[in-house]
Amino acid sequence: MADKASSSFASGEVEEVYGAESGWVEARNSCGHLQSLSSDLHHIPSPVSPCTRCQHSAENWLCLSCKDVLCSRFINKHMLDHHQKTGHCLVLSFSDLSVWCFVCEAYLNVQKIQPLQPVYEVVHLLKFGERPPFLPINSSE
Repeated sequence: MADKASSSFASGEVEEVYGAESGWVEARNSCGHLQSLSSDLHHIPSPVSPCTRCQHSAENWLCLSCKDVLCSRFINKHMLDHHQKTGHCLVLSFSDLSVWCFVCEAYLNVQKIQPLQPVYEVVHLLKFGERPPFLPINSSE
């Protein structure tokens, strides 16, 4: 593998590697796809729910449109497949409670996007047994 990488760089070709630019990720403070949120995100599956397709128990995401629980791109890519087939674009990670929009290709800032706060609060309560701390909303922003 080292030989392949050095020969690619030597010839001026660079392969795109996902995650190669690891570091700080700036979450978006807005998203134009919030209308796709389910109207009932107070009743959701447990954060320890397995993927409904492969039953894998790690790296699962909650679809915020239909509430299906599916595994990440690092396991069997079932949530990515779900998005591609249904167009459901907003998902919440049961691992770290981050929210991702497939259309925006970005993480979303739950602290700044009020419509995401109720589902975040429910998942936080289910996972940690306590309400999450929310920053006060500054009306001047």
